[in-house]
Amino acid sequence: MVKPTNISAITKATNRPWDDWVAALDAAGAREMNHGDIAKQALKLMPEPVEQKGWWAQGVAIAYEQHTGLRIPGQSSTGSFQTSTSKTFPGDKDAALKAWLELVGTRDEFNGIDTEEAASTSETAKWRYWRVQLVDGSRVNVNISDKPNGKASIAVEHTKLGSSDDIETWRPYWKELLSELEFR
Repeated sequence: MVKPTNISAITKATNRPWDDWVAALDAAGAREMNHGDIAKQALKLMPEPVEQKGWWAQGVAIAYEQHTGLRIPGQSSTGSFQTSTSKTFPGDKDAALKAWLELVGTRDEFNGIDTEEAASTSETAKWRYWRVQLVDGSRVNVNISDKPNGKASIAVEHTKLGSSDDIETWRPYWKELLSELEFR
C-alpha cells in the first residue's frame, strides 16, 4: 500500500505543527491552487532556520494536497501515478549500468507489458540513465549514481501509471528485478 507523506517528519524538520501548516495554507487559499503555487506558498511560509527549504516546501505541498483530498498517495501533481524503488550495489555506476543491461538485455516487455520502442541509455559525469516507454503509456527510468565506499545506487522510477492499483503491481515487480542483479 502506498503511504501518505510523513507529516511528523515535516513537523520535526520545520519546527511547525502540521495544524499550523494547514491553517496557514488554507488562509492563503491553497485549496484553489495548483501544486506549484502551493509549494511556492509553503516556501514563503517556511521558517528561517530550516535547511533545504525548497525540498521541505515540496513535501509540505504534497502532504497538504493529500490532507485536503487534492491528491492521493502515489499520485503526481499531473494526476498520474508513479512508484520507485532502489538498491545499493557493490561497484561503481558503470559496473551497475553494465549489470542492469545484462539483466534486462534486449527485452521487449516488462511484467507482460510490451515496450513501445527499444530502451535507451545516456550519461553525465555523475549519472548513468536507462529509459524505456511501455505501450500502456507508462515510462520507466533507471537512474544510477555512485555512492561512497565504491558502491552505486540504482533507482527505478516508473511514471505515468494509470491508478494506485498499478503501483501495487509494479513496485514489487521492480524490487524483484533489482534483487536479481549480479555484479561481476
